[in-house]
Amino acid sequence: MSVTNMAPAAAVAFSILFAAPYAGGSTPLAVLLGLIVLMLVAISIGQLAKHLPSAGGLYTYNAQGLGPGAGFLVGWAFILAEVIVAPGGFLILGNVISGVLHTNLGWPTWTWAPFGVVAAIMTWFLVYRGVRLSTTAGVLLGTFELLVFLALAITLIVAAGPHNTLAVFGVHTGNAKGLGSVIPGVLYAVFGIIGFEAAAPLGEEARDPKRTVPRAVVLSCLAIGMFYLICYYAATVYWGPHNMPGFLGFNSGDPWSGLASKVWGLGFIAVIIALVNSGIAGSNASSTATTRVGYAMGRIGLLPRVFTSVNERFRTPTWAVHVQALFAMAYLVILGFVLHGPLNALVLQGTISTIVIVAIYILTCASCIVYYLREQRRHFNVLLHLLVPLVGALALVPVLLAAFGVDFAGLGITGLTYPADLAPLICLAWMVVGVGLLSYFMVRDRSRIAETRRVFTEETPAEQDRAA
Repeated sequence: MSVTNMAPAAAVAFSILFAAPYAGGSTPLAVLLGLIVLMLVAISIGQLAKHLPSAGGLYTYNAQGLGPGAGFLVGWAFILAEVIVAPGGFLILGNVISGVLHTNLGWPTWTWAPFGVVAAIMTWFLVYRGVRLSTTAGVLLGTFELLVFLALAITLIVAAGPHNTLAVFGVHTGNAKGLGSVIPGVLYAVFGIIGFEAAAPLGEEARDPKRTVPRAVVLSCLAIGMFYLICYYAATVYWGPHNMPGFLGFNSGDPWSGLASKVWGLGFIAVIIALVNSGIAGSNASSTATTRVGYAMGRIGLLPRVFTSVNERFRTPTWAVHVQALFAMAYLVILGFVLHGPLNALVLQGTISTIVIVAIYILTCASCIVYYLREQRRHFNVLLHLLVPLVGALALVPVLLAAFGVDFAGLGITGLTYPADLAPLICLAWMVVGVGLLSYFMVRDRSRIAETRRVFTEETPAEQDRAA
């Protein structure tokens, strides 16, 4: 679930891709820095998952660590961040298929929209039928895309020959402002890696969640982060470090298919299949995680109670699944046309999700420290429960500030361009509404906020079913 939520092939081709215009030839360095920081976050989340198996995931962790109010705001922010991830996968799928059909058969470019809607309907079916079917499908689809892109990366490295260089891990390679250019690149490297925490909301459905969920979170972050690093090292040394600022525009915005056609000929079709597959797999995993959080928030009254409706046959949160699917279809069609194409809609979606998730990661690291100091003192470990989350949180602060155009420490940080520059305003507006709701609940029905601390610390429903 965590791996497929990261949508590895799609993230390589259309998420981390947006780092290249900023970081240039230092894009591999941006990916490496993003991986190191998020490994610290993953370890912190894993430590919380050991004691807090819950469908609420990150919002439960923050409610336990920083208090019910923080838990509510994290849950509110998570809804914005995750509910638009699935449409991102459908935008990728539609963009890839319509691009191929337009280039080879002359089909109109707007066909990305109906293909995206069809993908949304397929994902709705998988998620509605249950977590076992959706996660099994995710494993099979995810394995295929990883193998295809890893094979392509190795081919590019071999083809680069004497142009292989460690200069791509330097700060000033092929960009204008050194570290000031790399930090915005880290933002989009983080965009590619986020999603490793998607296993956390399955804490009430997984076997032995106190052991398996932490392992899933940490190992998926490490494995897929290394996969991204290999892929972007390969692309950078083959394309040329000083040519990377223009990498986004190659092959009409689908550079990885273009690279594959150069080194594999007709083998580029395998990359197309992998990208289509990745769009569905990532959206499937994201939808599963999002609907579980929606169910958990409905259970305690922070969303309408109808979100607690569960299908008797498949044991899936019916209304949460339906609402997620309808929203995804509306988002991809409306934003895709309003912003003049799926890529612009995708970069806006990715920037919004990344800003929100980075802020949540910072709070979750703080929650890890507070939770172990207050609730689990006998298990407290200075390295795991203080130094790791503290460094992880502090390292993400410059990345978050860069998204808002703040020139941290006078580094000359490059500001975000349109339509990514709309994302901070959207995030702020969403959180203003969230603070308003929090204030309302605190005055009118404080018990709802207090319920964000609800967590199954003894037996989860899955454990109870097996015991029965």
